[in-house]
Amino acid sequence: MGDIKVLVITGSKSDMPVMAKCEQMLERLGLPSNTVVASAHRNPGKVIAAVRDAEERGAEVVIAGAGMSAHLPGVVASYTDLPVIGVPIDSGMPGGIDALFSIVQMPTGIPVATVAIGGAGNAAVLAARILSLKYPEIRERHAKYRRELAEA
Repeated sequence: MGDIKVLVITGSKSDMPVMAKCEQMLERLGLPSNTVVASAHRNPGKVIAAVRDAEERGAEVVIAGAGMSAHLPGVVASYTDLPVIGVPIDSGMPGGIDALFSIVQMPTGIPVATVAIGGAGNAAVLAARILSLKYPEIRERHAKYRRELAEA
């Protein structure tokens, strides 16, 4: 495997408590990742650079977390052909429903897979499932995780 397999990008440092669950699950599943804080609105150049750098480093999946208008996952998806998983974060309307709607309602041709509001851990599991199609060792680690869930 390359330098990293997953780019985790979030729009604000205030999103990090939620996105830490993603980082923890990626680590548990043995998926090398890199996390970048970059706003789609305030610093779109940094977002584009992070995506391009991640691709050069071997990333094969991007997980993008954002709250409020939550444009970050869609912006990321518009700059890459890698699978993008969006994590809606509760920071705007009550319950984060605005973030959820912003992420799931993408135009044709720019899809973003979306997990539950605050579902950063599941985003990491979904990334592992995607990567397990190509990497048997990731498939084995994911299967072990599933067995542990069943036993718990």
